[in-house]
Amino acid sequence: MQVRRLVGVTAFVYVAAHLTLYAADESFDLAKVASEIVLRIYLTIGFVALLILAAMTATSTDAMVRRLGGRRWRRLHQLVYAAALLGVIHFFMQTKANVDQPWVMAGLYGWLMAYRAADWFARRWGGMPEWLPVALSVGAGVATALGESIYYWIKLGVAPTRVLAANLDVAAGLRPAWIVVAICLGFVLAGAVWKRLPRLGRPAPKYS
Repeated sequence: MQVRRLVGVTAFVYVAAHLTLYAADESFDLAKVASEIVLRIYLTIGFVALLILAAMTATSTDAMVRRLGGRRWRRLHQLVYAAALLGVIHFFMQTKANVDQPWVMAGLYGWLMAYRAADWFARRWGGMPEWLPVALSVGAGVATALGESIYYWIKLGVAPTRVLAANLDVAAGLRPAWIVVAICLGFVLAGAVWKRLPRLGRPAPKYS
């Protein structure tokens, strides 16, 4: 619960700053900003994500948890996953040329959703095997590479095999798939180290 609060509030601050900078770029012409949000679908998507995060931030206090009740509070704050997905879509749509960073975000989002699903099943099957988060990290990288290859095939007509081959050519620079694997494995390693430290009564963190 505490991690979800922190993620929601941090994301809201980032997105709100992003919108403020956009408004500043438009000389704080709020009427124009509002019309752009209505008329441009990628801005509409980003604004909806901001509204979700604003609702989460406004209900992040202990008093609001008590007022809403634990179950309704959790359901509301689970919308952080929808907001994150909208953020990824917004990132893709606003990026004009190089989509490496959006693919990294998409890969990380895919890993997070896969981990959440695996964790849900693991709680009912007696616990998550230690190897599974590692396998999910590798799988997220593979999925990112496949998604990127299909994307360039549809958009630019580039053969998927060429994009997949580029992922294996490390000399040309790390592709998004490798970055996704590295970040995900970093989270897994951090979680494993945390579990082996004296907890002082604290539960091990969840990737949520």
